[in-house]
Amino acid sequence: MTKHVIQLILRNGGYPLQIQLGCANEWRAGSVAVTSTRRIVVTNKTIAALYSDLVASQGSDLSIVLEDGEAHKTNVSLERIYSAMLAARCDRRSVIIAVGGGVVGDTAGFAAATYMRGIPFIQVPTTLLAQVDSSIGGKTAINHPLGKNMIGAFHQPSEVFIDPLLLNTLPDAELSAGFAEIIKHALIRDAAYLDWLEANSAGLLARDPELLTHAIRRSCEIKAAIVEADEFETGERALLNLGHTFGHALEAVLGFGTWLHGQAVGCGLVLAADMSARLGLIAPSAVGRVERIVNAFRLPVRVPAEASTQALVDAMLLDKKNEGGRVRFILLESIGRGVIRPESVELGAQVIDAHR
Repeated sequence: MTKHVIQLILRNGGYPLQIQLGCANEWRAGSVAVTSTRRIVVTNKTIAALYSDLVASQGSDLSIVLEDGEAHKTNVSLERIYSAMLAARCDRRSVIIAVGGGVVGDTAGFAAATYMRGIPFIQVPTTLLAQVDSSIGGKTAINHPLGKNMIGAFHQPSEVFIDPLLLNTLPDAELSAGFAEIIKHALIRDAAYLDWLEANSAGLLARDPELLTHAIRRSCEIKAAIVEADEFETGERALLNLGHTFGHALEAVLGFGTWLHGQAVGCGLVLAADMSARLGLIAPSAVGRVERIVNAFRLPVRVPAEASTQALVDAMLLDKKNEGGRVRFILLESIGRGVIRPESVELGAQVIDAHR
């Protein structure tokens, strides 16, 4: 089983992304876990039932099991972590280990960023979306009823252990959701990678371990390079939000958890491509191609009727990327190259209406 290690290099240090079949349990032997005073495993009920050996307490470990799903990425879950750690007298040399998908990783990471003003944490992502996106780059947050990820902090993990074998128990819808972020990486940085994804969609959805490992590795390389260049999202890191302005609005308006994050982003990729074409950045034929690829990975390409255009516009106006009252859309100036453009929200409304 080949081990791939991507070393993410940042101004104040960095950390390794280890990609290998069967590496999930190696977090216990990592340098951060071994030298800590307490190891706090944060997971959810689904993962706790599936992988008890991975999350079970050993010695002075502490396990915290959260409710599963985006609807629980809230201050209630955050307080559960704080309360359990304070009751156990966890100190600044403790380490949090996030074992789960994006909800667990984001919530546990935010707890690590703020407990005693910051302690280390380790990511062990268990969903495809988390393995290629949310576990990398140090964005931690919880949701607010008015917007997704509105309360958070940048706090980089110390280590990331990415095990493609964990995807064998992932529901089909969750697997498809992860491909939204993978398609996004190809659209903003690597046209040849998009060709490869298009050619291998059936094998990837069938969970071929070799294909999955390749896709995870390439997406991690793209994400790592962008984070290294712009750790705190003051410039090009915003490109990683392709499809997310529309997607986050869909999640908020439909109700967090109604659509998986990746489902909303998949639809958002189609809308962003259409907006790019309307501005003359890409050919209309490219929009059809993006829609076909998103659909091939079993992701939605239409805006549901219950999400009103005005409600989606209002949600987009709350996006964190906005500046000076204008919405900063992430668009495509070609397949494989993203661009940041401040545009009127009215154009966004036209795109939404065109895809119902």
